[in-house]
Amino acid sequence: MRQPSPHTLGWQLQILQNETFVDVQDLLDLLGNFTTNEDYVVDYAASEPCHNAYCPFFQRAAPAFLATTCVAATLATGTLLVALAKRPHAWPCHRALVAQLAAATGLFAALLPAVAAGIVQGWRLGAGACKVTQLLWHCSVFAQGLLVASGCCSGVWSRWEPRSQRLAACIWLGALVLAVPAALAGGAVAAPEASCIHRNVSIFSPVYLLHLASCLCVFLLLPAALLVAALVRAGRGGGWGSGVGASWLFFVLWVPYGVGLAVDFLLYAEVLQYTCSVFERFDYALGLCEALGVLHCCLGPAVLLATGLCHRKGGADGGF
Repeated sequence: MRQPSPHTLGWQLQILQNETFVDVQDLLDLLGNFTTNEDYVVDYAASEPCHNAYCPFFQRAAPAFLATTCVAATLATGTLLVALAKRPHAWPCHRALVAQLAAATGLFAALLPAVAAGIVQGWRLGAGACKVTQLLWHCSVFAQGLLVASGCCSGVWSRWEPRSQRLAACIWLGALVLAVPAALAGGAVAAPEASCIHRNVSIFSPVYLLHLASCLCVFLLLPAALLVAALVRAGRGGGWGSGVGASWLFFVLWVPYGVGLAVDFLLYAEVLQYTCSVFERFDYALGLCEALGVLHCCLGPAVLLATGLCHRKGGADGGF
């Protein structure tokens, strides 16, 4: 039985001093309040830390995946650029846009060898190089999303003129600005092994919240707005061009990752109920979503190349 508090003892002394009569039942009730309930069970299994097997799996699978994707992306992007140079009439309306998309995917693919080597051997290029890698990685992805959106909504790319040049400059500058929070939120960590990771700050840090907002805008809000615009235009009898399906591939591949980032934040913020098994399974799901997005650097150029060649053979106007 635990000891009563000083406040309760003082009240009892006051009763004795005033010679106040206390009913036996009231006294028993009072003493009953001092007892403690011993009928509880400690679940030691529930207090154990979560054991996540995703990191060892990632270190085994990611390097081979990134290397294979890099080779495929290099071949697809190189072939697209050669075809664009030798057969420019295959894309009569969007040559400048296709060239910029190829440049963006090429930039993304060029970063994959360094990332793969950092996973295998540990990140040895330093914290500054890690932040630059994060900056260029996200800048290339955001630029592709903005370029695809501009190709869907505007005919400014039909000619490479001052207006389209200003739009291109604004898109690349905007993508760079959107990628700055990613560079600030990510960084190199030394333990247990040197690694370059996407998030090296608290999930509630302002820079990470800005990065999360940028990802959600490009990966979720932008395709949602384009879809609504497409439905409205289709309802009015308009069209998007014969090659518009190729442009949506980017969003199809990256939307799951945007959803995963949103769910990840809700789990860490404890808005959603979770258990150790939920966290362990979700890490695999989020990694799979990011791997799906990475595939855009090889699938995107391949689909654009196939679309241009099909339009050329069919004699159709090369839409995007």
